[in-house]
Parts: sequence; C-alpha cells; structure tokens
Amino acid sequence: MASVHESLYFNPMMTNGVVHANVFGIKDWVSPYKISVLALLYEMTASKVTLPERRRLNKLILPLQQGPDLTLGQFLKTVEECCPQTAYAVKLRLHEMADGELKDMEYFFSTLPTPFTAFDSEAYKTSVVGLFMRHMLLAYNKLSFSQVYKLYKSLQHYYHSHYAKPTDGLVGLPALAADDSDMDLTSTEDTVGDRIEREEVDTQLHESELRNDNTPSRGPLSQKQAEYFLARQAYLLKNDENKALKPALLQKELNNMLKFNPDFAEAHYLNYLNSMRVQDMFLSAHSLLHYFDRLILSGNEGKSNGDEGYGRSLRYAALNLASLHCRFGHYRQADLALQEAIRIAQESNDHVCLQHCLSWLYTLEQMKGSDSTVLTEDSVKMAAHFCLPYLASLGIQSLVQQGTTQGKTAHKLMDALKDTDILHWKHSLSELIEISLAQTTSIWRMYGKSTMALQQAQLLLNMSSLEPVNFGVQQNNTEAFSVALCHLAELHAEQGLYGAVSEILQHLKEQFPPHTQHAKLWMLCDLKIQFERHMNEGKYHLAEQLVTAISALNKTEGLYRKAQVLKALNRSTEAYSVLQRLQVHCEKTKCTEMVIRVMLSTAQLHWESSGFSTALPLLLQALALARQHHLQSLASETIIHLAFTQLMLGVPEQALGVLHEAIEPVLAHGAVMDKGRALLLTARCQMAVAGFKPNGQGQADLRLVVLAVDSLNEAADYFSKLSCKERLRDVHYLQAQLHHALGQTSQCNKSAMLFRLLDQELQSPAPPVSMRL
Repeated sequence: MASVHESLYFNPMMTNGVVHANVFGIKDWVSPYKISVLALLYEMTASKVTLPERRRLNKLILPLQQGPDLTLGQFLKTVEECCPQTAYAVKLRLHEMADGELKDMEYFFSTLPTPFTAFDSEAYKTSVVGLFMRHMLLAYNKLSFSQVYKLYKSLQHYYHSHYAKPTDGLVGLPALAADDSDMDLTSTEDTVGDRIEREEVDTQLHESELRNDNTPSRGPLSQKQAEYFLARQAYLLKNDENKALKPALLQKELNNMLKFNPDFAEAHYLNYLNSMRVQDMFLSAHSLLHYFDRLILSGNEGKSNGDEGYGRSLRYAALNLASLHCRFGHYRQADLALQEAIRIAQESNDHVCLQHCLSWLYTLEQMKGSDSTVLTEDSVKMAAHFCLPYLASLGIQSLVQQGTTQGKTAHKLMDALKDTDILHWKHSLSELIEISLAQTTSIWRMYGKSTMALQQAQLLLNMSSLEPVNFGVQQNNTEAFSVALCHLAELHAEQGLYGAVSEILQHLKEQFPPHTQHAKLWMLCDLKIQFERHMNEGKYHLAEQLVTAISALNKTEGLYRKAQVLKALNRSTEAYSVLQRLQVHCEKTKCTEMVIRVMLSTAQLHWESSGFSTALPLLLQALALARQHHLQSLASETIIHLAFTQLMLGVPEQALGVLHEAIEPVLAHGAVMDKGRALLLTARCQMAVAGFKPNGQGQADLRLVVLAVDSLNEAADYFSKLSCKERLRDVHYLQAQLHHALGQTSQCNKSAMLFRLLDQELQSPAPPVSMRL
C-alpha cells in the first residue's frame, strides 16, 4: 500500500475516471487553503520525516488537494494526526506569512522548490504533487499586484480567524476574498462592479446559511473538488456507509452543489443513492429520473455514439426504475418499467441490456412467489453466450437458492457453487465471492450442519477483499457480511454463549446502523434470540411482548412465535387457529422449513389433549418432508417427537431404538436446548425399559437405571447453560427418584433440595413430567 501512495510523488499522474462531465466551469485558483497545502509540501521536503509518517502524509495529499477547502483548524488537526512535527512546522510557516508582511508571502513562493526549478526536488514533474505545484505557481504568477494583496489579506483573515473568539462575528467562515475571476489563470481584467455585486450576494448567502446551521457553507466547488467529493461519497456508500456523511448532511451538501449547477447529473445520482439509504421512495425516484434527464441533455453519450447514446440512457433509465420499484416492493410498477426497458432494448438490438432485463425479470418473479426456474436457466445460458460472467454467476446462485427449497441434494448444490467460485476467482468478482460464502453458510445451516456453517461464516469474515480499498475503508458492510454475522450470533445463542452474542450484535449495530438497508437482518436476529431466551427461561410475558416487533419485520416468523407463546400459556384453541393459518400460507409460499415446524407444534397441541395417536400421522408427514429436503436438523427433531409419542403410547423399547437414530446428529450439531431435551427423553426411555417404578415396586434393571442417571446429569448441565429452570425442576425430580431407588441417600437429598428450591422460585404448579417433551 505504501508504494501506491508514494506514487503521488514519484509516478505519473493518475486520473480519477469517476465523473466525466465538466461540472461547474470554475477553475482552481490560489486560496489561503491552497497556500496551506503548499506549505505542507514544502515542510515535507525541508524537514526530516520518518518513513511511517511520510507514508501517512502521502496518503493525505490527494484528499487535501482535490477535496473541499478546510478551515485552518480542520487542516492542522488532519495533518497533526499523521505527523505532529510537520503540523507544527506548517503552523509556524503560516504564522510567519500571516503575521509578517507581503514580502514574506512572496518570499515563500520564490523559495518554494518545484520539480521544474529545483533538480533535487522529490516531487516528480508529472506526478500529482508536481502538477499541483506547477498549477499553483502559474496561477500565482498570473495575479496582478492588487490581486496578490487581496490574496495576502485573505491569508491573514484565514489564519487569524482560527484564533479569534466565537463572539467576534462570522470568524469561523474563511473569507476567500479572491473569487474565480480574481485568481483565474485566464483572467486579466478587473471587473470591479460585477465582482463587488457577486461578493455581496455570496456574503448574504453564507450568512443566511450560517444562521440556519452550525456548519458554514463553502460556496461553489471547483470541478475537481466536486468530482472528488462525489467519487468519495459514492465509494463510501458502496463499501462502508458508516464513514460516509450522514444522510441529512450529505443531502444538504448535494442541495448546495445543485443550487450552483442544477444540471449536474452525477450529483443527482448520488442524491438517488442517499435517498435509498433512508428508504425515501419519492426523492429517490425523482433524483434517478433527473439523473438520466441531465445525462441525456448533457449530450455526452450522443457526441460519441450519435442517437445510440440517447436510446441507451432511456433503456437503462427504465431498467433502473424497475429495480427501484422492486426494492420497495412495488411489483406492478416494476413490471411495467421492465417491459418498457425490454421494448426499447429490443428496438435497439442491445443484447447486454436485454440480458440485464432478463435477470431482473426472474428476480421479480421470485419476489412475487412464482416459480422462475425456467427463466433463470435461460438467463444463465444467455449470459454465458454473451460473456457476462457476473450475470451468469448471479443466475447460478439464484438457481441454487431455488434448489434448496425444491429438495435438491446437497452435493449437487455445492458442486454448482464450487463451479461459480472458480468463475469468481478467475474474474476477481469479489462481491460474488462474498455472496457465495454467505449462501453456503445458510445452506449448511438449513441442512443442520452447524460446524460447517460456522466454518464458512468465519471464512467469509477473515477473507481479504479483492476490491481496491481506499479512504481507509474496510469492505465489510455488505449484505453477505450481515448474513454471516447473524448466523454466528444465532449459532452462539444456540450454545448458550450470550456474552459472545451481545458482542456480535453490538458490532452489527455499529456496522449497520438502524437507518441502513441491511439493518433489518440483525434486528430480526436480535428479536428471535431474545424470544428464544425468554421462552427457555419461562418468561412468557416478556416473549409475548416481542411478537409484535417480530411480525413487523417478518410476518411468517411473527405468526409462528405467536403460536408458541399461546401454546406455552395453555391457550391451545387460539394457538391451533394460528398454526392452521400459518400452514396454509407456508404451503402456498413453499416454505418447507416452516411447514415442518408448524406440524411439530400442532403435534404438541395434540399431546396436551392426550391425542398421541392423532399426532403420529403429522409427525410421519413432517419426517418425510424433512428427509425429502435433506433437512437433518428438523429430521432429528421430528424423530425425537416420534420417540416421545411412542413412549407415551407404551412402547418404550421402540422409542429408545428410534431415539438412538437421532441422538448422534443432535449432540454433534444441535442446540443446547435440543441436546438437553434429547438426553432427558433418553433417560425417561431408559427408566421405562428398565421397569423402574416410582413407588419402588418390581425389580428394575440397575444397568439402565445408572445410564439414566448419567443422561439426567448431562441434561442438567445443558439446561443450566440456558437457565431453563422449569426443565431443571423436572430433571431434579427424576434424579431424586433414581437416587432413592439406588439407595444413594445423600444424592437423593441433594436433588430433592434443588427441586424444592426451584419449585418455590417458579411459584407455578409443575406440569406432569410425562406429558411434556
């Protein structure tokens, strides 16, 4: 990285290439701020600076040159963060000029070493620094004596306003007395009347804005400053939104920019991106349409492509408008805009635009809930034919996502993702690599392989981006990172590691503030974790309060959680009604996972009315669905429910045999709660097979009784991690009975004491142990 930034001195000039339009027509002129930058360059060559400090200063040069003018306080603070010694030297140099005479400023310009006058200068003559110094010297030499004097007075005001008291008036606003006509490279005339009138208007404008806000307006920016500002903010919005300006402040800057040039197309586009941050549908559509209108009016494309430039802007405008409506869920409007884009692209025979339209067409069909497999396959074939790897890879990833809901085998999906990964690395498609890893994490999690999901999430979080990262940005605010972190939070919550969960969620809140577009992911994740924790701890009244918030983010999850709370509160009729409505909705949307969970919850409602035989068909149907879609976690949970049903029907031997099929994947990949429930059920099955009777009648198989004690001890450890006191009470109750049968008096008394303490703390009647899983 150091070599890149050192090239500001030694390599030929690098072009920005982001904004190509001639924005304002205001040429760069010598200003007090530019003199400060020249003083910095002078001190860097005159004083001895360590290599790390020089590298930090080199990284700072380009933003200082191309960025908006800073106040002296902001400038010195920025330099001081990189090199305090150089900041002090610059401050001293400015003090000598501002507190001295006009000749001191002239002496500074005459002694300034440049690559054109000094052979030993470190700045290469065609580097960014070399051209900047040449430009400033030419501008200074072009000034008349009166303009030089004005520049000197501006420098004095610029310097002394930094040390003036706040009560001294508008001292925070640098008085740049020399405007573009005063300091222009091509201006030789002194149009006094027009200049004074402009100065009065600018002064009134600045004062009015200063009264409305604490931050002073900088007035019109130069072309380079506007280009740099837009490029920087657009880059930050894409890669690290937290480091970009706040939405309100960025909106104010863009309004100020458009006030001086309403036809600045790129500013309208950044306004569109900024409006998307706050989900402002009206302003985002308004800015997007203005962007394409100005792009067409500017004639940039038409000059090089004739009428093709005009048509190209129209069809991509319609395509962008369709994507905007898709984002806001306006599917009818999106479909109309997409059809318009397709029609224009077909008339122009633009195959690339048509391919983009096709990719959005199958995306729109997916959002509507329709089967778009055929459209997606056609899109992948056509993208490969026209050598569009990005769209082809997106299509394959979409097919993989559809395959997970259609019961495709895991190895086929992983092979498809492996082939796309080869394509990603070949073409350095960093964004798609991240999406692929996040998708793989979700697939492993859906299949119930928590270890593999954890590995893929960690791989994504530790991967170095292939994108060129500038402005000190860490490219980790994409949706893929948010998905991976949410999976990590849920995986840690399943293991009872709530301390780690809080740290992950805190990072998510900092990286994805509530106003960002991906914040809903961690909001829903946080609410689900809180809900499950309250349910495990038996705090149903707290869990019930979260149902409304969950429903606002995801209606399906909200209904499922509502049914769980109603079932826990013994409101079985209401819970059954909610579950039936939810099952119909999930079958229509082909949400197989939720269908299986609804079936399991419905079977539990049958248990409460002792309808164990009526629960069997539901459980067998759920098991068939889980195995058909290779959902190992849900299959194991269903088998545990089947084992419990068989135990209640009086066939514990078959229940224990079935349970052995599910216990291994549960202990390997399951949540702590699932492990504890499985071991508790195992202990009960072992007690039933051993012929254990609570009243001590009959002869029990002591070997199975000892195994049941061990299973209960392990289950108690799992329930303790989650503070699941109701289930701990059940465990201690069974432990006391087993220890009593084995003649272990001390252990029996200890378990009985723990049971009584928990029973007094819960202050609720314990349901029969035999009626709950």
